[in-house]
Amino acid sequence: MGLLAPSWAGSAVADATGDAGYLRALLDAEAALTRAQATLGLAPKSAAAAVTAAAAEPHRHDPRTLALRARAAGNPVVPLVADLTAAVADRDPRAAAYVHRGATSQDILDTATMLVCARALDTVLTDLGRTADALRRTAARHRDTPMAGRTLTQHAVPTTFGLKAAGWRHLVLDAHDRLRSVRAALPAQLGGAAGTLAAFHAYAEAESGSAPAADLGARLLTAYAAETGLAAPLLPWHTVRTPVADLAGALACTAGALGKLAADVLTLSRTEIGELAEGSGGGSSAMPHKANPVRATLIAAAARQVPALAAVLYGSLAAEDERPAGAWHAEWQPLRDALRLVGGAARDAAELTAELRVHPHRMRHNLDTTGGLVVTERLVAALTALTGRGEARRILDAAARRTAEEGIDLSEALRTARHGDTTLEAALSEARLRQLLDPADHMGSAGALVDRALERTAHNPQEPV
Repeated sequence: MGLLAPSWAGSAVADATGDAGYLRALLDAEAALTRAQATLGLAPKSAAAAVTAAAAEPHRHDPRTLALRARAAGNPVVPLVADLTAAVADRDPRAAAYVHRGATSQDILDTATMLVCARALDTVLTDLGRTADALRRTAARHRDTPMAGRTLTQHAVPTTFGLKAAGWRHLVLDAHDRLRSVRAALPAQLGGAAGTLAAFHAYAEAESGSAPAADLGARLLTAYAAETGLAAPLLPWHTVRTPVADLAGALACTAGALGKLAADVLTLSRTEIGELAEGSGGGSSAMPHKANPVRATLIAAAARQVPALAAVLYGSLAAEDERPAGAWHAEWQPLRDALRLVGGAARDAAELTAELRVHPHRMRHNLDTTGGLVVTERLVAALTALTGRGEARRILDAAARRTAEEGIDLSEALRTARHGDTTLEAALSEARLRQLLDPADHMGSAGALVDRALERTAHNPQEPV
């Protein structure tokens, strides 16, 4: 139920990846297999109808009982096939022989897993789209809102909040593109006992009395994929786990992209910074005044967990033989956990960005806290043209030390330097000095970069619209 997982509890992805969701997917995979065989004349259409009807009743199967019985065979497909066969026999005794015919347990569980992933990713992609839309609005609204750029935790040079929000959006769209590409490629699985599809040839030959065409298995694989709505793989992929590895990478990328957004919100919503706030912060059991950035906290927690889960999934690429012992089984729970964490993070990100409160006055206040030191980069360039780079650095190094040590503004320190240098005083007027010291006048291409970033839509920029 997610008692210790508030990041995904109650989410649509939690439902899609729960035991009931997996059970539905397993039954869907079994029904699709019989229908695919019926399209090629390998099973009666009446059998396909009977299996599909029985599979449409997941309430007849108890996930807990199946889980306990799964220990005998190492996976839940074996007891489920027994129960589904009995359910089909109640409807049509002759159709029961066509339940799971020719398949192996991994065919059904892999296909069901891809169905679960597809259904979960559809929700995640929707939430990422909502997040990107909210960030588009925020970036446009704050295109020219000045704030301190920070590097290595310290004020660096001025930037704009619009540029920061545009960067968040760019990451979200990168994640969206990767997940969308993986979602489109999620394949059905069908290979039989060892990836040759030989059982289907054997059944076809036994019933027709002659050897079937050599491409029977390939045609059946294509038909099966069509029945499930998944992609048709080039080969059975029992030990060619690229689909799972690709999904693992995309999920880790998405968690990291959302984690970047969360990390910035957590930093900028600190009491002493106060530049951002969540629209509806969380409370504290002990301190009535607290409004904690809960959504950002949950996203940050997810971002720290998903890469480790992805590592387990990458490890399963090294699978022995034609079907492995352990490598395949090790994927199940980490993949489900990664889907849930990313799904919860995407939900929280959509809510966070829709309600995010921005405080430009705090951004400007913080921008001014260094007494003008945030624009020394600009001053070096301006003074270099007047005095040469070496002399410009000497003047500014001395002025910066006075600013830090004496607690005065950089403008005062520079005015003192001007009084002692007639050349500098003549070249650097009071009006020019005020202009150079204005952080809002040292934004470079920030506004143009925001405009450029917002031209990107929610499609892969390498693909035609």
